[in-house]
Amino acid sequence: QVQLVESGGGLVQAGGSLRLSCAASGRTFNRYIMGWFRQAPGKERESVAAISWNGGIYYVDYADSVKGRFTISRNNAKNTVDLQMNSLKPEDTAVYYCAVKLSSSFDYEYWGQGTQVTVSS
Repeated sequence: QVQLVESGGGLVQAGGSLRLSCAASGRTFNRYIMGWFRQAPGKERESVAAISWNGGIYYVDYADSVKGRFTISRNNAKNTVDLQMNSLKPEDTAVYYCAVKLSSSFDYEYWGQGTQVTVSS
């Protein structure tokens, strides 16, 4: 089983930046995907970004709404997967979750507790 701990949420003004971190512990697997999701009030949960690696090569993917503004990365020194969020907009306001999808699973099955991101106008 995998346990996920998130940090970095907060309140920022439009145009500002935040860096979210997700630390994983417990059982690890050779192949998995780490993703960031968000859910705003009254809206469905949506995928924001994801990162995976295979043979030392990193693969990243982003939702169209955050391309060019958000960057997902692996921080080897801190053993985390981070989400750098720049040029934040009020519509980015949501609870952000990190999650893990094992290569052998169809869905993301391990989730963090969520961290609130609020962007004021």
